[in-house]
Amino acid sequence: MLFDPQRHERLTGVRWNADAARAAIDAIVGEALARFTPDRLWPAHPLDHEDSDPPPYTGLYLGAAGVIWALDWLARRGFPGARHDFVPSLDELAARNLARYESSGDGVESLLIGRAGILLLHHRLAPSAAVADRLAASIAANTDHPSQEMLWGAPGTMHAALAMHERTGEERWAELFRAGARALSASLAYSPDAGCHLWTQHVHGKRPQYIGAGHGFAGNASALVRGRALLPRDEWTHWADRIVETTQATALRDGAHANWPAYVVPPGSAPRMLVQWCHGAPGMVTSLADLADPRLDALLVAAGELVWAAGPLTKGPGLCHGTAGNGCAFLKLFRRTGDAMWLDRARAFAMHAVAQSERHAQEYGMRRCTLWTGDLGLAIYLCNCLDGGDHWPSLDREEPGV
Repeated sequence: MLFDPQRHERLTGVRWNADAARAAIDAIVGEALARFTPDRLWPAHPLDHEDSDPPPYTGLYLGAAGVIWALDWLARRGFPGARHDFVPSLDELAARNLARYESSGDGVESLLIGRAGILLLHHRLAPSAAVADRLAASIAANTDHPSQEMLWGAPGTMHAALAMHERTGEERWAELFRAGARALSASLAYSPDAGCHLWTQHVHGKRPQYIGAGHGFAGNASALVRGRALLPRDEWTHWADRIVETTQATALRDGAHANWPAYVVPPGSAPRMLVQWCHGAPGMVTSLADLADPRLDALLVAAGELVWAAGPLTKGPGLCHGTAGNGCAFLKLFRRTGDAMWLDRARAFAMHAVAQSERHAQEYGMRRCTLWTGDLGLAIYLCNCLDGGDHWPSLDREEPGV
């Protein structure tokens, strides 16, 4: 079986309603602004709080930087209620983030939890040469991070370099991206168990070979796909062949459906099959949909069909492992294929995710003020559903003015 039905729930069937989507965005934004305090930032939601990792959280993935990013993005997309001046809080936010991760050394310079993400946000809100220089140093320091995955390692900070190149056109950002690509090339190796080339991750004292977007192959490939125009033609051709080869070799098919195991297991072992952005078909689609290679057309469509057949996730409405993140696969396929069916499916998931958000708000007495796991990510997804966009915050090409 390509998915576990117990991890999913039946789609509500509520019809798409643009006014309801806008109202949900306004409610999410309103609570996020109301709950912010300069000293405590945002309260940790019970679903995010771990005793080993006490709040307040600071990074793009789970913490204050992600909330600020989302509010700024929404304000630029025409939601004036999201406007707030967070610039005076950014230096303190950066100091808290460094204090949080410096002792362990894990993710200090990373995009999603560390310094690079906060500096990229700082440059977005208040660009300056000094902030840009600090960000360049952070990206360079992360080029050879041993994790070989996006959360802590070079693939994440390659996205930061690409964002800065898209903003400024400066060659130094292109070279930082290419340095990351060279590091990824040096660490890519043939996996006999998988029958293709993969990276081996070094995370939490373990050495898995993850396949999906969150920690694995697809997440690494997404940075290369985004920055392909900055690579020499023959180098990109080689990368494209490797990406297609591995995507095809690791896929499991069942009729019209396709999914990918979370990680490589020895022959004869049962793979772990998930359907969420971080592991499984949704993240494979969002990571690779911009790779305009016809060899992947049918496979990515089959992945989208699997996401639709599985239905919304029981975990909630978020991006990383929730209904909105799965729905983003439909938005990517709408852009790739031009077939309005995918936009309709994205909007159906959007209405379901709104209901999940409201249910959680009542159950826990608060919304989940995070970008990747909670309601701010949902707000961006709803905004994309309103206009048919497919932007994934901090990992997709920056839109002019947004």
